[in-house]
Amino acid sequence: GTVGWVLSILDQLAFSPPPAVGVLPLGTGNDLARALGWGGGYTDEPISKILANIGESDVINLDRWELKVEKNPNVEANEEGKENLPLNVVNNYFSLGVDAHIALEFHEAREAHPERFNSRLRNKMFYGQMGGKDLLRRKWKGLAELVTLECDGKDMTPKLKEHKVHAIVFLNIHSYGGGTHPWNRQSGIEQNTDDGMIEVVGLTTYQLPLLQAGGHGTCICQCQTAKIVTTKTIPMQVDGEACKLTPSIISMNLLNKAPMLAKRKGGKSNTPQATLEPLKVNVFRISMADYEQHHYDKTLLKQAAIRMGEIETTPAADLEQVRQMVNKLQENTTEPSEVSPKLSPDWCFVDSCTAERFFRVDRAQEHLHYLTDISSDVLYVLDTLPQTPDDETAYPSPATSNHQSPSSLLGDQTTPELSPSEEIPRDTPKQQLHLPLQRERQRNNIPEPQTPDSEKEKKVEAKKRDSITSPGAGNTNYISTHRIIHDRLFGIGYFNYSNLLEKTSDGVIRAARNGDLKLLKDLHSQGYSLLSIDASGQTALHYGARCGHKDIVKYLIACAPTSILNMADNDKGQTALHKAAASKRRSICCMLVAAGASLSLTDHNGQTPRLLALQADDQELAAYLESQEHFQLVSEDLETVV
Repeated sequence: GTVGWVLSILDQLAFSPPPAVGVLPLGTGNDLARALGWGGGYTDEPISKILANIGESDVINLDRWELKVEKNPNVEANEEGKENLPLNVVNNYFSLGVDAHIALEFHEAREAHPERFNSRLRNKMFYGQMGGKDLLRRKWKGLAELVTLECDGKDMTPKLKEHKVHAIVFLNIHSYGGGTHPWNRQSGIEQNTDDGMIEVVGLTTYQLPLLQAGGHGTCICQCQTAKIVTTKTIPMQVDGEACKLTPSIISMNLLNKAPMLAKRKGGKSNTPQATLEPLKVNVFRISMADYEQHHYDKTLLKQAAIRMGEIETTPAADLEQVRQMVNKLQENTTEPSEVSPKLSPDWCFVDSCTAERFFRVDRAQEHLHYLTDISSDVLYVLDTLPQTPDDETAYPSPATSNHQSPSSLLGDQTTPELSPSEEIPRDTPKQQLHLPLQRERQRNNIPEPQTPDSEKEKKVEAKKRDSITSPGAGNTNYISTHRIIHDRLFGIGYFNYSNLLEKTSDGVIRAARNGDLKLLKDLHSQGYSLLSIDASGQTALHYGARCGHKDIVKYLIACAPTSILNMADNDKGQTALHKAAASKRRSICCMLVAAGASLSLTDHNGQTPRLLALQADDQELAAYLESQEHFQLVSEDLETVV
């Protein structure tokens, strides 16, 4: 919207020649910024570096399309709507149908409660939730019956009906909806921003979620002019600005071409490929905690980095190619995961040589950078942490956070703290964990702790712990030595201590059951595991989903290990999605499915979440879950092909 406003003002000022416009990715979707090479969001790149890139950028032309709206004289409006579109010029895309309906709900919600839409992540989660609701409603499944489409004088309506589209999108750039690519390049027709052609794509509610997994829509055609006739009030959007438009006749024609600044690809690969010698580079990983603490100190960051291995490439390789090599390096490592844990899926490259400090390279810009643009002798990568719905950073910086003892929240002054980012793998056999620990105890003459088997023994064990860890007891070496052994053998936080496990379960589970997000965040930031389970094997996600605490579920999806999604309880063998479906929690079901919860897992009675929704007499929820089962199968097939 902002770019369209600026370009429209420049049209009114009638500069000759018009100045070129650059776009920085500070919005929610940032599709035009992506298309021009400026990335999908700002992280921490120095402003001086951005200005230098702007000074070296290329000028390209961007087609701009004019929309003219007339009332359809042959039809009366079936519901209230507007008689004109919010914008009459298309810079990015114009659409009508289900995606415009989602954009309209977002706009109305933001107008009513602007304070709730203060981060990109929160905005995207809203889009996901509204998309899930539209999948349930399937309101626009008959869109092709309400619209006629004519492209360059040819009637394309039969093709819309053939594919039963729920949305029609006119694409002026290749990026749509926050970085997806609806136009399928395999159609043999490439997209260009300055060819005087606009691409027409059909989307169904089944295809919309698959766009995020690299899928595409149905390519209808490319055209120079288009005419749309509607017979009912239909939601439409122009560059993200949405409204409901009464029955109308809309014509689209090329208006002009605007000069835009596109980021130039690094220029270090101009040497012919044959003359380039292979380049061997050591790869080092930096944790997010170290990055936040030593952000402005290159020396300390280099000291904190951990070597992953070595890759061999050429100076001509861009970062998209190098990313594949780093992922392959991880797969081929022979070190156990506890010694060298794998990078999170959202890891990013770090530029270590072009500014006075390290900074992250946006993933949408990787195709524009060569390896030698961001590193000299060592390549650094950042193992990022997931963001939360309420703050852009999941955990406070170690350099700035004021650590409060977790025991102060639970009434115990002696519980040791663990890193919040590291959890115990739930499926690791206890015997496997204890064997090396027993050997270490024997070598250091450390007493074997007893496992309480009854409530009475638990109380006795608690008293023993209190006496062991109380000040002046003279046995504080036990805890410190115990922890040193664990940290040395398994890494910090790999194996939770028995006294911490017991209290963690109570606190985290209680917070989720009561819907106390603040307490849950406090416990998590102090090192308590979000994978904690109670006596019945239920996690915090089970309780949040069953009790309908949406904010708890959002936080757990964002911050807990993904394994929590499919953890089953002991009593019924049910996952959080089973609980939500049985309790008819529609929004939470949408959130869990969007996060990747399995729809095919059965409980001890052989019931899937869909069957539980049917038992609860929620036909619409069951229909939604059935449609999502199809999506998951298609997604798995796509991944297999890839």
